[in-house]
Amino acid sequence: MENPRAKNSTETNTDYVAQGTAANGQIRALAVVNTGIVEEVRRRHQMLPWASAALGRTMAATAMLGAMLKDKDRVTVQIVGDGPLGQIVADGDAHGNLRGYVSNPHAQVPNNSQGKLNIREAVGEGHLWVIRDLGLGEPYSGSVPLVSGEIAEDFASYFARSEQTPSVVALGVLVDRDYSIRAAGGLILQLLPGASEGIAIILEHMLKDLPPISGIIDGGGTPEDIIQEAIGDLEPKFLHRLPLRFACTCSRKRGEATLIALGPKELEELILEQGMAELTCHFCQEQYVYTKEDLESLIDQIAVEKATD
Repeated sequence: MENPRAKNSTETNTDYVAQGTAANGQIRALAVVNTGIVEEVRRRHQMLPWASAALGRTMAATAMLGAMLKDKDRVTVQIVGDGPLGQIVADGDAHGNLRGYVSNPHAQVPNNSQGKLNIREAVGEGHLWVIRDLGLGEPYSGSVPLVSGEIAEDFASYFARSEQTPSVVALGVLVDRDYSIRAAGGLILQLLPGASEGIAIILEHMLKDLPPISGIIDGGGTPEDIIQEAIGDLEPKFLHRLPLRFACTCSRKRGEATLIALGPKELEELILEQGMAELTCHFCQEQYVYTKEDLESLIDQIAVEKATD
C-alpha cells in the first residue's frame, strides 16, 4: 500500500485527537483540534466560509471516528444533501491521516436570523453516511436522515440510531474575515454500556453551559482543555493522543488505473479530441497530466492484458 504521507501530506503540531474516559469509565470522551488541516483544505480548494464550516465540522467528527479505529481500518463520511454545497466527503484512518472535499466549495447562502453562517440551508435535507472499512472485504455502512444539517446534531443522531450509543456531539469552525480558518475542532461524549441514568442526566446539565468549541480553540485551548471544560467535574482520564495530518493517497499510478478502466475506445477518443488527458484529485486538487504517448502506452497495456487472459 502506498504511504499517504509520502505525497500531498501536511502535519501540524497542534492538530490532534485526545481520547479518554470519565465518571469512572462510564463515559468515553474524545476531542479534536483540526484547525491547520481545515485551513490546508480551504487553501487548496479556495473554499468560501459555508463550505469551510460544513467540511471542517465533518472532518473533525471523522478524525474522532478514526481515533476509535484499529490499525489499518478506515472511515469515510458522506453527507449528501440537496443544498447548494452538494456532497460533503471526509476520509480518515486510525493513524490520523485526514482529507476531505465539498462538491461546490464556492456555494453561498444568506446568513441566518442571528447573522451567522446558515449551514443548515447550505447543506439542505438528505442523509449522513458513515462507511467503515475494517479490512474484512465488504465495508460496513450505516446512514441516517439529516436531522438539522448543522452536522453535530446529525452525528449524534447517527450514533443513537445506527450504533445505539447515546452521544453528545459538539463541532465548531471559526472563519476569519479573510476566509482563513481561525479555529476548528469538536467533542464527542458517549455513554458506555453500564452507565447509570444519573450520569446521563448530569452530563446533559453540564453541557448546557459549554461555550462554543471554536471559541475554546480560538482562545488557545487544546483537545484536553475542551474535555476539561465540558466534563472536568467528572474527573476525565486521558488515555491516548492521535496526531493528525492532511494526507492524500492519490498518485499518478492510481490515475493510470482510472484511465485504464475507461477502456481502449474511450482512450482513443481522448487522443483524437484532446491529444492528452488531465485528472484532478477531488481531495487534494493535485493534477496529473497524461500525454498522447502515455495514453497510447495504456492502450497497449490493455491489449497485452487481454491477450494473456
